[in-house]
Order: sequence, then C-alpha cells, then structure tokens
Amino acid sequence: MKMSENKKKYVIAITGGGTGGHIYPGIAVADEIRNLVDKDVILEIHWIGSSKGMDRTLVEKSFVSNDGSIDAFHGIPCGKLRRYISFQNFIDLFKTFAGFVKAFFILAKLKPNVLFSKGGFVSVPPCLAASILKIPFFTHECDFTPGLATRINSKKAKHVLVSYEDTKKYFSEPVKSKCIATGNPVRPVFYSDHAAEGRKFLGIPEDNKKPVLLVIGGSLGALQINNLVTESLEELKKNFIVVHQTGKAFAEAHPEIMSSGNENYKPYAFIYGEMVSVLQAADVVLSRAGANSLSECAVCAKPMVLIPLCGSGTRGDQVDNARYFEEKGAAVVLAGLEATKEKLLSKILEFTDESRRSEMSARCAELYGSKRPVKVIAEKVLEEAGL
Repeated sequence: MKMSENKKKYVIAITGGGTGGHIYPGIAVADEIRNLVDKDVILEIHWIGSSKGMDRTLVEKSFVSNDGSIDAFHGIPCGKLRRYISFQNFIDLFKTFAGFVKAFFILAKLKPNVLFSKGGFVSVPPCLAASILKIPFFTHECDFTPGLATRINSKKAKHVLVSYEDTKKYFSEPVKSKCIATGNPVRPVFYSDHAAEGRKFLGIPEDNKKPVLLVIGGSLGALQINNLVTESLEELKKNFIVVHQTGKAFAEAHPEIMSSGNENYKPYAFIYGEMVSVLQAADVVLSRAGANSLSECAVCAKPMVLIPLCGSGTRGDQVDNARYFEEKGAAVVLAGLEATKEKLLSKILEFTDESRRSEMSARCAELYGSKRPVKVIAEKVLEEAGL
C-alpha cells in the first residue's frame, strides 16, 4: 500500500446508523482501514449518517482529532422503513428522497474512491446515490438473515459482505454471485486476553472455582431476561457467580435488587469500558441474540444461553441468529414460550459441568477460526479504493 509519487489523496466514505449495532462495527472497520494504510498516504474517511438520533454523537467520538480514524460526519434526513401501514410511511418517503438528494451532493463533492455501507435504512439513499454517480460500494449484513436495507442495497452493490456462508442462500442468484462471507467486524481488543482484569474489576478472588455467569440484555437491558434472572436468582447463586447488567431503567425501578449484591451476585446498571474484560472473565453468557453480541462472544469462545427478542416489533432476526448458533453447537436457545424459569434453570445448570462448557466453547471458536473479519473487510475496501 504505497503512496504514488504525486501524493494522490484517497477518500473512503462509510454509511450506516440508526443503532449502535450499525455504527460501532463501522467504526471498527474505519479504525482498521487507518491501521493498514501507510502513514504517508493522504487518506480521508467520511461518515454519512442520520442527521437525527445517536449517529453524529457516536461517530464524532471517533474523529481524528480525538485520536480516532474518521475525519468528518455528514448528516442526512432519514425516514424509517416500517413493516406495517402507517401515515408516517408517507411522510418518510419525502425524508428518504431528501436524504438521497443530500447524499448525492455530498458524494459528488467528496468523490470517494469507494463507499462502505454498514446498514440501517439511512444507508439506502447514499448507496443509491453512489450507484448513480458510478462510485463502487460494498454493503455488509451482520445478521444471519438479510434485512430490507441490505436487500435494497445489494441490487447495485459491487460486493455484498455477509457474516455467514449460509446467509448467501437468502439472496437471488445474481446477488449471490456477489456475496463474500467475511464474518462480522469485531474490535481488536476482543482478540487479546483481559480476563484477569475482568475478575479484578468484579472482585472475584483468584482461588474462586465457581463459574461466572454473565447476564446481558444490551445497553438498555432486557426486561424479560431481567425478570427471569431475578426469579431464578437464589438457585443461580448456589451454582454461579452471577454478573448481571440490568440496564438503567430496571436498576432505577428496582433499587432493592441493585443493593442486594454480594460475593455471588454482582448487579450493574451498565458496565462501560470494562465490558470486554468482564466478558472474557465469564464462563457462560446469558443474552439476547443481537449480531454484534454474538460475534463478540464467539470471538471470546463463550458458551451462550440465548433468549432472542421475539414478537411483532422485530423482523425475527434475533431468532434466526440464535438458531444458527444453536445449529452450530455454539449456544442453546429459549425462544418465545420456551423462555420460562424452569427451562432457563435447566439449560443454565448444564454449564456447571466444565466439560459441557469446554465443548461449547470449542464450537464457538470454530465459527470464525483465526479469521479476523474487520481486517478482511478493511482489506477489501482498500483494494477497491486502489490502496
């Protein structure tokens, strides 16, 4: 990756947003791109996201001025893609069109060598604009089954990057030929062993032999999981050290639970910078089935008990993710009506057996092997950019 004699400037655009699940992996790709490029190459990385919501706040923390990798954020209007009839859908058509117009002029001015889409409906207008401007773009799908934004973007994408080889079957034959299984990008910190730091943070003695059960439901918590854990807590504490990230709302509503911590129960409203080390210190993880959490657990080779988000408010992507991991022997799943106190205890108590944990840990490790998806994706983006 050597710079040409005339010091040509390279520009890479990234689009995506709406949730941290689209933004954080995209930032990880930007960081890896910056790491792989020679220091004397003139490179700019621009992010196109929603002008409202969390996009700008999260991305600006990764600006070059803050020792990050992204040079600028460009906000565009963004509608929402609903799967039900609503008058708001009509209004959002105009937002989407306005987003396309703004994205078109942003890309026309930046003239990026390549556009990388991490998903979310905000990515659709920039990808459409890129196709009209003849700017090559890649789109990445983190879930096992592709979402609607990915399906739309895939039509004109040069390559469709998917997290799993089996995901290719969900696309038409013309699109399938453009699919590349790269895995889901995970930050490099997950590949280093920080388990000792995690145990220290949690106050777990070095001579403790009881396995650690980490309960996570996303940054906001998951009421279903929180309720099941608190109902089962006495039995769980007999067999595990239970580390419970409840989410802020649950913590505020149940101060008596938050104050009941002891050597076998450690509740937290939210675990911030220490989450990587805490995850690595865990022996078993009880979680939802969001794509990024699953990938991070897989990289850390953690056995999982999954309670995926179900119901009319979701397209079923978490159930699909969870069933895939179950099929590969990397998790056990309690979906819908299966998620009862009795069944939860039955599944989790299996992992008091060290051999059971070791078996599933090995299956998790096999999902990605030695491949680092973030590096694979960054290299493909740079290759397309001519670096």
